[in-house]
Amino acid sequence: MRKKAWIKLLLFIMPLLLVLSACARTEAPKGGEEGEAKIRVASKPFTESYILAEIMMQLLAQDTKLTVEYKAIEGGTTSILHPALMKGEIDLYPEYTGTGWLDVLKKGNTPKDSQELYRAVKEEYLKEYNLVWLPMFGFNNTFTLALTAEKQQEDQLKTFSDLSKVANQYVFGSEPDFFERKDGYEGLVQAYGFQFKKAEQMAIALKYPAIDSGKVDVINAFSTDGLLKRYNMVTLQDDKNYFPSYFCAPVVRKDVLEKHPEIETALKKLEGQITDEDMTEMNYKVDEKKLDPKQVAKEFLESKGLLK
Repeated sequence: MRKKAWIKLLLFIMPLLLVLSACARTEAPKGGEEGEAKIRVASKPFTESYILAEIMMQLLAQDTKLTVEYKAIEGGTTSILHPALMKGEIDLYPEYTGTGWLDVLKKGNTPKDSQELYRAVKEEYLKEYNLVWLPMFGFNNTFTLALTAEKQQEDQLKTFSDLSKVANQYVFGSEPDFFERKDGYEGLVQAYGFQFKKAEQMAIALKYPAIDSGKVDVINAFSTDGLLKRYNMVTLQDDKNYFPSYFCAPVVRKDVLEKHPEIETALKKLEGQITDEDMTEMNYKVDEKKLDPKQVAKEFLESKGLLK
């Protein structure tokens, strides 16, 4: 009797198991499709890159059907993000032309013209890595020289060459790394014939307070640094193009674009949209006003009419 009961039970259960198994098989491809329809965006570990990642993510979320995720990569420097992009750990991140040319491609003889450098980097990345540089955002976060607006007006300075004429009256300040770089202090002095009254090395966090207090008169800076606005400073034009250009653009794997060309369509809307002033203002809002990068990115996109 017990044997017959077990047989009846098995005859009842087996059809149910077959149905469940069939359901499991039909659900599996759906999960795979969802995985393929996901874009992972990363950034470098500083304010500007966080903002740019948010700008791209919000635009992609609006203009595509992709699931857009932020992928935090420990360290987050170019030497870490580039391999992560190659391995497929991330799909997209914002990079700088000068960094791509010098640090990734390990090239010399940097093209002075920004468009020429962009074309060269774009061509080499595609050839060497199957990575695509999308159109540039528009701003150039390169090295520059900065001083107070008051000092700039006093000596009527507009360019590095203007500064060279009165450099013997100026104390220059910078972090030690700038004095050690091949494209740093020594090369700059040779290119423009600077003869500063004195050159002071200091911790990077002390540069802006030092110029604000009058300890130094001119410092090296990044052209989109939010601290420039906080300390009411102006930058001079590198009229001999000594420093490489560091225009920023999204970098994405070619295979990702082939599967999802809508990514390029969406991000091309950002071409030339972010000026140096725009980027400086956004950095200032996050660093000094302590606003969330998400909020700053949203406000920027709305101001450009890019968010519906």
